[in-house]
Amino acid sequence: MSVRIGIIGATGRMGRAIAGEAVAQGVGIAGGINRAGAVLGEHADALSLAQAADVLIDFSTPQMLAQGLDAARATRTPIVVGTTGLKPEDHALIDAAARDVAVLQTANTSLGLNVLRKLVEQAARVLGPDWDIDIVEMHHRHKLDTPSGSALLLGASANIGRGAASTTELNRFDRMQDGPHEREEGGIYYASLRGGSVAGDHQVIFATDGERIELGHRAENRTIFAKGALRAALWLAGKPAGRYTMADVLGFE
Repeated sequence: MSVRIGIIGATGRMGRAIAGEAVAQGVGIAGGINRAGAVLGEHADALSLAQAADVLIDFSTPQMLAQGLDAARATRTPIVVGTTGLKPEDHALIDAAARDVAVLQTANTSLGLNVLRKLVEQAARVLGPDWDIDIVEMHHRHKLDTPSGSALLLGASANIGRGAASTTELNRFDRMQDGPHEREEGGIYYASLRGGSVAGDHQVIFATDGERIELGHRAENRTIFAKGALRAALWLAGKPAGRYTMADVLGFE
């Protein structure tokens, strides 16, 4: 089946990378929009773009999320949501949309990083709470959300591995809150760096007395995310309504 994609956020870094990769792979592009309207093709808004596309890919902003989801629901067009910086209310919108249409939401479409997530989950499960976990991430100077969505995904995997009641239960973001204090046993601590043109570096450090395990992923350019987004979109085409993840694309249990 020939699949045509529609890109929401087409003038952003990821939007441009996805369009370029689609051309390289021979994947059809129905068009693309940004906040001001059409930038690829003749579609003035998300609804007309969804009508022409087999799958939507949204790498825009949280402010644009609702219009993309509304268009997907109205036309029953599957949608990949790669926008980061989402809040609980945004995830509620995704949950609602997934009752009517296939939605794959992820903060990182890199195949390598999603394999890393599985490794982190398994390590956290085997090693237990007496191993400290730190997640260190670095991105380009223009990235606004901190920690990165990918770092939070890795933390969620560690939480799952440790059997936490929620994917954020053990997260700790500020060692200096209320003054210096000793590390909390079982806590998962984050450190974020911003500078230069770094596409995305993530490292998960498991440390205990006398030894340390370091699991990491380095994104050298945005092409890897574009390739992953296209793979996710092609996989999602024709899927029934529901909420999906990159783990589904990769066939993880």
